[in-house]
Amino acid sequence: MIEVADRLHTVEEYYFSKKLREVSALVASGKPIINLGIGSPDLQPPQKVIEALVEGLTSPVAHKYQSYQGLPELREAMAQFYKNHFSVNVSPVTEVLPLMGSKEGIMHISMAFLNEGDEVLIPNPGYPTYQSVTKLLGAKPVFYELDETNNWMPDFKALEAIDLSKVKIMWVNYPHMPTGAQPSKYVFEALVAFGKKHNILIVNDNPYSFVLNDNPKSILAVPGAKDVCLELNSLSKTFNMAGWRVGMVLGSSENISHVLKVKSNMDSGMFYGIQKGAIEALKCSEMWFVTLNNVYQQRRDLVWKMAELLNCTYDKNATGMFVWAKLPVGIDAEDFIDSILKNKHVFITPGTIFGSQGEGYIRFSLCATTEVLEEAIERLK
Repeated sequence: MIEVADRLHTVEEYYFSKKLREVSALVASGKPIINLGIGSPDLQPPQKVIEALVEGLTSPVAHKYQSYQGLPELREAMAQFYKNHFSVNVSPVTEVLPLMGSKEGIMHISMAFLNEGDEVLIPNPGYPTYQSVTKLLGAKPVFYELDETNNWMPDFKALEAIDLSKVKIMWVNYPHMPTGAQPSKYVFEALVAFGKKHNILIVNDNPYSFVLNDNPKSILAVPGAKDVCLELNSLSKTFNMAGWRVGMVLGSSENISHVLKVKSNMDSGMFYGIQKGAIEALKCSEMWFVTLNNVYQQRRDLVWKMAELLNCTYDKNATGMFVWAKLPVGIDAEDFIDSILKNKHVFITPGTIFGSQGEGYIRFSLCATTEVLEEAIERLK
């Protein structure tokens, strides 16, 4: 047997990859599982986006290799989107890079800046991919704890107390996943100052800005942020295009050029029709966001009822396409959701997959119809 690379011993298969196999097996055996675990939008993209994709299929250049940097008009649309919605000005030529989903960007950024032995500040709780990518590259995860009592914001006093000499990247994610906590302007200003003081690249992963949130923010709106910050964004949640794999990274021309060196050796460009559809999505009017959030608000009201049935508490000020709920004291999150899955045939995510600070919490997805959510409520009564 051929020996695998040592790096594979540092990570495990992604939780949802394993758990969804279990859920699929239950469905195949005839169990009527309701999946409220994963944030995969079930709604359709805007119709004009689909039409642009279909029209793009007939272009003479559709089936050729595409630019590693994406179509100029796609980069222009991304830059204009940031100007319109975040009041952030970036050059579409040098300061924005289209990606095949922001998850790809986590690997590309890490490969561009990390050497073996470098350290990376990772939020706990937070997106598991930050940790797994760090380990795959031979760097060291250094977890900084987020806590409900501080609205899931970084504790800068605690961060200053640790040895930061080997830290190269700090991952932040606001609006926060899994908790839905919104950033204050102060937090972004403090992060920029922290990055400059310690020569740390601050990367804000920002795919949830427009879901149940009337005030989208970007860390790049802070003066001087481009010096030490990159921001990832995605069309997956905002425009119901998760399967299209369209994201972006924005920042200084120097930092973007470093990421491009990695990306250009990893893929051969994004399919032309997908790029044309993405351009149309980024041009959507405010009415798109209003309509989308009306649907999510109705769903969230039902999920709140579900959380209350399970004797959980939650924050009504949280945003995003999940509800982060606190279990009664003393209940183990993973045991709890396994019991619900087995006895009620409803799959909910345990908070522990996002880190030790997720113990005692569970996460509901809003990616299910009101009819499905009402059925889940009936099962949990």
